[in-house]
Amino acid sequence: MEDTTDILVVGAGPVGLACAIEARRAGLSARVLDKGALCNSLVGYPLRLEFFSTPELMEIGGHAFPCAGDKPTREEALEYYGRVAALESLDLRLHERVVDLDGDDGAFVVRTERGEHRCRKVVAATGFFDLPNRLDVPGGDLPKVNHYWREPYPYVGRDVLVVGAKNSAAKAALSLHRHGARVTMAIRGAEPSPRIKYWIRPDLVNRIEEGSIRAYTRTTVARIAERTVELATPDGPVVLPNDDVLALTGYRPDYRLLEDVLGVGVRGDDARTPVYDDGTFETDRPGVYLAGTVCGGLDTSRWFIENGRFHAARIAAHVARGEVATGDLSRGDWRTAE
Repeated sequence: MEDTTDILVVGAGPVGLACAIEARRAGLSARVLDKGALCNSLVGYPLRLEFFSTPELMEIGGHAFPCAGDKPTREEALEYYGRVAALESLDLRLHERVVDLDGDDGAFVVRTERGEHRCRKVVAATGFFDLPNRLDVPGGDLPKVNHYWREPYPYVGRDVLVVGAKNSAAKAALSLHRHGARVTMAIRGAEPSPRIKYWIRPDLVNRIEEGSIRAYTRTTVARIAERTVELATPDGPVVLPNDDVLALTGYRPDYRLLEDVLGVGVRGDDARTPVYDDGTFETDRPGVYLAGTVCGGLDTSRWFIENGRFHAARIAAHVARGEVATGDLSRGDWRTAE
């Protein structure tokens, strides 16, 4: 077992890296664990994905984010965060899953599949992209059902059902259509989500109206078979030929890790929001903090890289000096954390 670390961060995404950087700058030691690769969620994003944010809103540690265009791509982000981790000489322990947390505030033992780590504080910056909202229907576990969209080329000439109606589903449906797939969308609501980005939504609506992309609204998936899919529509069941299902129905935090391993409480609201203090991000288990998108629970609309990265400074200030900040970071009021 190694020496005690001041802060052990679970999650090596942008926010987790920011937590380690801010801890070090506050005079604390920090170590980062992740069950997967560095920025594992970004690794799983579609190839050549373009972020909606501008590069300066994705910067951490004051390091400039070089970008060839107006918006960073997935590949540029992975290069940037890897370079920042190297420049900051962060203590990274990747592909090491946390399985238990023992002890109390100031004297924790974090157990992983590889060993044990002693630390004073724990920060969970685990995001939510690793656990998809799966289709709870017959056939929902067939190999042809995928919850992650990567690129259109494997689907050329195939019948593809896209389940969902937000940004990811819209971009996937348009790309599939333009690369030769026969695309059908199953949309739970009356229309594609109004939250789809303004430059994407009209394109999707126009393709649906002209019939290039077939869309069933107020519709859910009832059954998935090897060569077909059955939809529950307002007009009754519809059975369609189908080769692949892209269930782009969103993702959720790892509540097993939060509740059973880290001992964090979860509120009874619709978003199943974890319990934490808005000023310090400390949870109801003393010495355990949350940072980034995981703070929103099932509500993925509040925290992003852009504002979640500023949780790091608040946590470091509280651990190092006992400071409690004010201001709503979700609305950009992060000056109190600087």
